[in-house]
Amino acid sequence: MAVALSQANLSRGGSLIDGGERVSYHEERTTHVVDEAPVTAQSHTSVTHRRSGLGMLERAIVYLFGLIQLLLVLRIVLLLVAAREGNAIVAFVYNLSEIFVLPFRGILGINEIAAGQSALDVAAIVALIGWTIIELIILGLVRIVRPSRA
Repeated sequence: MAVALSQANLSRGGSLIDGGERVSYHEERTTHVVDEAPVTAQSHTSVTHRRSGLGMLERAIVYLFGLIQLLLVLRIVLLLVAAREGNAIVAFVYNLSEIFVLPFRGILGINEIAAGQSALDVAAIVALIGWTIIELIILGLVRIVRPSRA
């Protein structure tokens, strides 16, 4: 006597914004009850991720400033270990990082502390802090215009 006594359908749906991505979900459950005991249970959940333009912009900003910060840290470390400037990679790092250190050079009274052949590039440390602050300001401005989480 397999007669379906009741059928329960549960449908839920919605969307939320998570980290700059719009996530939509829909869930549907169907339960068949035969002789007051569940016989089959089916569940189907689908999740759709759509990237938000502002979320992608945030990731691009973090990536770009991360490269600048990495370059500045490499410069500081190479100067501390007295890397040979005749090496092509070391010269490339010094020349490219100088572009990002130059706006911050001269903020403090001392730009470099030398000890033997190694040196602590104070201007590069100030530049690292300065570029990080600029990154945080830009990310803050982007997050102001991003819609709030639902």
